[in-house]
Amino acid sequence: MEVTQKLTNLQLELIKVFSYQLNDVQLLEIRDILTKYFADKATNEMDNLWIENKWNSNTMDNWAEEHMRTPSKD
Repeated sequence: MEVTQKLTNLQLELIKVFSYQLNDVQLLEIRDILTKYFADKATNEMDNLWIENKWNSNTMDNWAEEHMRTPSKD
């Protein structure tokens, strides 16, 4: 059975915008721009979580000391 996936709105927009061949340097520059964009979004979201949850360095220390593994069954 063949499965077809739709392109996302971002993929469609990028296809329209970049309907011409890029050289390798340009392609890397675009990848870097997109990587930075999404990394900034993730960083901002984490910053918001820290503010909303009132996390601090003690929170990180507590997380580092947590043991959340489930015991293995022999």
